[in-house]
Amino acid sequence: MKKILDLQELQERISLNYHRLADSAYYQIGEVFAAGEYDWQGDKEGRALLAFVSHYKITGDKIPCMEQMLEVMPEKLNAKQYIGGVQEEIVSEQQLSGHSWFLRGLCEHYEQFKDAYSLELLQAVTENLFLPTKGIYSSYPIDRSQKDEGGVGGTEIGVVGRWMLSSDVGCAFMAIDGLSHVYQITKDVRVKELLDEMIGVYLAIDKKALRVQTHCTLTAARGMMRMYANTHEAGYLEGAKAIYDLYVNGGGMTYTYHNLNWWRRPDTWSEPCAIVDSLMLALELYKVTKEEAYRQLAAKVYHNAFSTLQRANGGAGTETLVCEDSPWNYLQTDMYEAYFCCTMRLAEGLWYINGHKELLWCETEGCVTKKEHGIYTDGDIIYAEVTGGAEEYAEHFVEADGHKLCPIVKYYKVPKEIMENSRQQICFA
Repeated sequence: MKKILDLQELQERISLNYHRLADSAYYQIGEVFAAGEYDWQGDKEGRALLAFVSHYKITGDKIPCMEQMLEVMPEKLNAKQYIGGVQEEIVSEQQLSGHSWFLRGLCEHYEQFKDAYSLELLQAVTENLFLPTKGIYSSYPIDRSQKDEGGVGGTEIGVVGRWMLSSDVGCAFMAIDGLSHVYQITKDVRVKELLDEMIGVYLAIDKKALRVQTHCTLTAARGMMRMYANTHEAGYLEGAKAIYDLYVNGGGMTYTYHNLNWWRRPDTWSEPCAIVDSLMLALELYKVTKEEAYRQLAAKVYHNAFSTLQRANGGAGTETLVCEDSPWNYLQTDMYEAYFCCTMRLAEGLWYINGHKELLWCETEGCVTKKEHGIYTDGDIIYAEVTGGAEEYAEHFVEADGHKLCPIVKYYKVPKEIMENSRQQICFA
């Protein structure tokens, strides 16, 4: 039997996220530009602009801050027309990562409105921040400490060679996404040469051994898919396929289709940004290859992992990891809302889901049975034993082996104080 995407649920999710972005002071013009000491320069600004444009693409409504940002942008930039300090000998991977989102926001705005300023600025950021980094990616440090460092937001941890490194290992390569969008617009051969260098290095890195961030890995792969769409060069597609195979089968995805924020760290947390990217990447691969496994996996991500990532206030937050070697066999809130990144990233995910909703159906069997890892499912739908009050928001219950089970409860329906005190047991011995 088919379980199709619930259109009312999707519209509720879109509306909640829209109002979180439109109504919260954090995303208004007075606060939308990050403080000067923020060491992810360009990240918040880019994610916000991308989120605003994403909602415009869904509804046709402009969140006022979208145009206000561009009006005041010139006074927020340095002499080289990007955000933060001018990059010289030392290259900050967090600055590159943040400006990937800055480029994405500008590119999306330009594609929608064809305004001269967005085009001028995306070209200036590319020319002044990114093109000077050509030739240094082969020196990206891969002999790294295996300390369990890195919080939800990531931090700068020191200089090695010409690199100011981040605890979000590999985040410099996030920029494959932003630069691929620039190439889509400009067809600048220099940008393609830089991308080919970055992609070649990143594909060769042992991502599991280095414990790179799964979010930046998936984002980079989406950039490869965009390059494939614009060039039809098979190497880009093969690179994206290799990354997704590693993510799915190499320890990047949990039993509930959430992500491990870093490989080989099962005691950390999921990240909605990466869950969004995993769904988008799977469907992009499906559209090109027509391999049903990619579509099926995207549907499983939506019908299971999306159940918990969105909150009642419209934002998005993190969960415990249910996977091999995890200390948890249950889903529980880790951070209520990652408002500084995931709430904004969710907007593009919702836009993408809205545009591909006919593909996001999954299979059910009409009965719940115990499967691998002690997980109960009805076909593609994972069932949980819920305690702490969230069970009041379950869609329905079934009895199986003495357990009262329900599909993973959708946290966007659950009040914060109840959600934070609830558990959803997934694995049963």
